[in-house]
Amino acid sequence: MTRLLAVPNVSEGRDDAVLDAIQAAFATDAAVLYRSQDPDHHRAVFVLAAAPGQLHRALAAGAATAAERIDLRRHDGLHPRVGALDVAPVVYLDDADRGAAIAEALLAADAIGAAGVPVFLYGELAGGRTRAELRRGGPEALAARVAGNELAPDYGPAAIDPRAGATLVAARPPLIAFNLELAPPATLETARAIAALIRESGPEGLPGVRALGLHLRRQDVIQVSTNIEDHRAVRARDVLEAVERHHPVAAAELVAPAPEAALVGWPSAVTLRMPPPLEVLLGR
Repeated sequence: MTRLLAVPNVSEGRDDAVLDAIQAAFATDAAVLYRSQDPDHHRAVFVLAAAPGQLHRALAAGAATAAERIDLRRHDGLHPRVGALDVAPVVYLDDADRGAAIAEALLAADAIGAAGVPVFLYGELAGGRTRAELRRGGPEALAARVAGNELAPDYGPAAIDPRAGATLVAARPPLIAFNLELAPPATLETARAIAALIRESGPEGLPGVRALGLHLRRQDVIQVSTNIEDHRAVRARDVLEAVERHHPVAAAELVAPAPEAALVGWPSAVTLRMPPPLEVLLGR
């Protein structure tokens, strides 16, 4: 039987009780395969699996619990966000499952909206509109655009509650959330400069790569934080090589499980902290 994946991200990375409650809500209709959380980013990432026609109910339950338990007005993490349940992509590993993923994502958008959270589609479901476009300026800016009739949610309430914000929904192949720690001594300015060079829009741009330079204060780590949109075009090794042209990398981490193909050629000399690959979690 086909199982679809979802990788919901919530804007909470410090309070275990809140994350446990959200995880329990997801688990009512889906298997929770993985969870990671980070206090500096103040964000948690879940990986869910369920049958088509079922996964959207888990996402809606998690959205409702996140809206009850998270107050965006008090959020001080590094990661860009617009919602308590910030993104809820339905993910397919095989192109044959693309249609099922699109259908499930639309069901999820409708169900999350029915739970009282405004939903904006992105990616293929929205003509290529990106998360970055919707997040620009943060939740306050998105709410102002909606209040000014510049933009309207695709599903759910017409106005945005500043406490819970909105949720972004898509159907897509796996996205590789991949962070590289610069070897000391390094500065935030160095990380930001490297991120500007290697992101897709930069002079050394890697296709489909998003990048930010960050200082994780709790760990005192300088980080280039990246998303790889298409691991078939750019692998983790390619990002590592691009960063190391400018500064040595001490270690790297995958935020969530990735396909095995994304990690081909990773050099053993650089520590990579990672969960099991998606294929292992799915028993393939």
